[in-house]
Amino acid sequence: MPVNEDAVREKLIALKQELESYSEISEDARATVTLDQQSVGRLSRMDALQGQAMAQASERQRRADIQKIGAALKRLDEGEYGFCVECGEDIAAKRLEVDPAAAFCIRCAR
Repeated sequence: MPVNEDAVREKLIALKQELESYSEISEDARATVTLDQQSVGRLSRMDALQGQAMAQASERQRRADIQKIGAALKRLDEGEYGFCVECGEDIAAKRLEVDPAAAFCIRCAR
């Protein structure tokens, strides 16, 4: 499958940098919620804990996506990009447009 490796690499690196910047921005939201009896009531603390849990879940997903992008960059370096890691068949160009880090063809992804 002919692929513009430079364009794909640029897109993957840009996505990785974007995810890493989101991680930096959301660092405060993932921090430990402190108990301040004077300014935060019980419900406010519960809201803060829920917000913290959601931020931590988002960070886990970002880390997984960053690893997926790293694996795609490695496949690109090894000449394996665009081929399903399960069956070895071509991954559809439209699928790679939507998710340039896709490792599986649509059949194996199910």
